[in-house]
Amino acid sequence: MKLLSDQQRLYLVESDQLYRAWREAVWRQQEYKYGMRWKSVSGKEYLIRYSDARGHGRSLGPKSIETERIHDQFHEGKRLADEKYSGLTVRVKEQTRINRAVRLGRMPTVIGNILLALDKVHALDDFRVVGTHALFAYEAIAAVEFKIELLASGDVDLLYDNRRSISIVAKKIDGHGLLDLLKKVDKTFEINDFERFRAVNKDGFMVDMITQDRGMKYTKPEPLVDKDFEFVEVPNLEWLVNSPRIDQVVIAANGHPVMMPVPDPRAFAVHKAWLSKQKEREPVKKSRDFNQAAMVFYLLKEYLPNYPIEPKQMRYFPKEVVDQSLMALNLHLNQ
Repeated sequence: MKLLSDQQRLYLVESDQLYRAWREAVWRQQEYKYGMRWKSVSGKEYLIRYSDARGHGRSLGPKSIETERIHDQFHEGKRLADEKYSGLTVRVKEQTRINRAVRLGRMPTVIGNILLALDKVHALDDFRVVGTHALFAYEAIAAVEFKIELLASGDVDLLYDNRRSISIVAKKIDGHGLLDLLKKVDKTFEINDFERFRAVNKDGFMVDMITQDRGMKYTKPEPLVDKDFEFVEVPNLEWLVNSPRIDQVVIAANGHPVMMPVPDPRAFAVHKAWLSKQKEREPVKKSRDFNQAAMVFYLLKEYLPNYPIEPKQMRYFPKEVVDQSLMALNLHLNQ
């Protein structure tokens, strides 16, 4: 584990602040996405506010002093939103070049682009990155770099909380599927015919859509559109779903800052330590699971005192899971 230099820390902080401002500008601009204009109906002019790409909208009333005022305010707001977005986009591009020059970016660019695509349409709030790639968020929180061999992975797991209505996600992406969103990042992404929770691109990089198993009495989320992802239910992921959510700005390998939502690092460490002890887990993954858990546990102990490692802070886990995992991790740390 290596500490970031003072220069890298400075640019990480600047990237965080700049990205948060830029994403707000993106969302603000999207409020004006579908437009507002006059429409002639039976010889009368009506002001229409459009709400999607298919031309749906609602009338705000016939032309009058009031609707003309609404029309003018809308277009002035759009002008200001476009201006702010353009200015901040220039600054983000400049920061991206700086981040690349100081070798601040480590997360694979493809993941950064996927998270950017989700964030731009407000759909990132419905997912968390779990598994190996969540480590990029934890090292950014502590301003360190983990050993790269423990970060390497050819897939990213996106965890969806199936207590949320999937129709909300569908509305955010204009009724298109999640695969369509991925194809805007890389047109070679295709759903795996035999594992429909997974999409693979030309480079073999995989995106898995996973969700918690809530039992037989609950229905799992349906695909957003025909031939889209089918979410796979994974036992015990409710522990990560119920953990506190951390939204951390991470730098992709191309230097672009991006928001990454992840579970609380304590939840990651406990879950990975528990997973490493499961009989059905592949042996080749068990040691990697535990080493990742131990790495985050050490990070918490040494660099993140604001995340106290106390069982009462992890009540979303069964008590025996927390006790056994912390015992194993403390024993490893003290060896």
